[in-house]
Amino acid sequence: MSIPVKNPIIFQNIPCTLVTGFLGAGKTTVINQLLATKPNDERWALLINEFGRIGIDGALLTSSQDTNLEQKNIAIREVSGGCICCTSQLPLQIAISRLLSDHHPQRLLIEPTGLAHPRELILQLSAPHWQTALKMNAVITVLSGEQWQQIKYRDHDGFQAHVRDADVLIINRYVQLDTIEKQALVEWITKLNSQVKIIWAASGLTASETTASSDSLVTDAYSSTLNDQLNQPSSIISNQRKVSISNPKKSMIGLQSPANSLATVPSSSSSTDETKAQASADSGLPYRYHEEQQDFQLAGWRLPAHYILNADDLQNWLLALPNWQRIKGVVHTSDGWLQINFNPGSLTTRTIDPQTDSRLEIILQLDNAVDTNAANTDIEETENDAKASSIWIDWEECDRELMALVI
Repeated sequence: MSIPVKNPIIFQNIPCTLVTGFLGAGKTTVINQLLATKPNDERWALLINEFGRIGIDGALLTSSQDTNLEQKNIAIREVSGGCICCTSQLPLQIAISRLLSDHHPQRLLIEPTGLAHPRELILQLSAPHWQTALKMNAVITVLSGEQWQQIKYRDHDGFQAHVRDADVLIINRYVQLDTIEKQALVEWITKLNSQVKIIWAASGLTASETTASSDSLVTDAYSSTLNDQLNQPSSIISNQRKVSISNPKKSMIGLQSPANSLATVPSSSSSTDETKAQASADSGLPYRYHEEQQDFQLAGWRLPAHYILNADDLQNWLLALPNWQRIKGVVHTSDGWLQINFNPGSLTTRTIDPQTDSRLEIILQLDNAVDTNAANTDIEETENDAKASSIWIDWEECDRELMALVI
């Protein structure tokens, strides 16, 4: 008697959109705007890649939705503990394959970490085994006008990389830009990517640019324009796929893991429900990690749900951290459960439903200032000085300070 073998499910031409942007650009806001346009009868899936080890972005998105994600036919899977763009192809392949096989989505959104170079992810998704499974639509990139104003962002290769590899550029947080600065921004973008489509986010309109009666029309027009990009083909990925076919070896350049990359850090891939189940079974709380990657220090905490932190003192402590670039979390506080989403240009908190545990993650910019005027400085000493200058925060003291906020 023969045993029937279940035929594997073959997925073809699943519409897929990358939503990229530098750290703190506002990708979560744009993704929420896209999810708000989802037809009720369609199944969507979202793959979130977090640079840190603690999954928070999924909780930020979940708490931003008015109804249960399962009821809205939205599945979320997180890949934490490293960049899927620069570690290896395996985490990306596993995460996408599981999303497709477990949830059978009719549309897939991918949000890579803001510290990633999107070119690496584009190279991976241009590989032959994805060319029939995924229909790659326009790469949507989010750019913060507030960040662009600062030279440290404008001249940063990672910041520029997101503009170079965009089909569509959503510019937000531009209220403070005058007409001359807006023109300078467009010229800067054009030099990096003359083919990109520029969309000014409705949330960035100033009071003088809108009226109470027209505001709704402007918002609706922006939402419609943004949603239209989900079905536009990607010239960036199309061109890369042609290169991948003609030069298969060349297309793999940059996908190998460097010795000091996050490939050695355990990564996790789980849906929101799976993450909560794992957290509830985890008896190792409180938990904290910290590490250095690229030009940044990362640190994160997971605390038991019964730890209640003083809300005002927590915010003051977070904002006093040195040179912070991003702070995000879902935390049980004296004001209830709060969603925290801070970047230098925006401080946002909102109440949310109770969570399984509290999660907090911070990203700090390293300060690698070295005294280059010292005479006869040995190269090895200079390297040691540079390394020492970047370690200017006592994480054990941070732990004590954070625990002191528990009431």
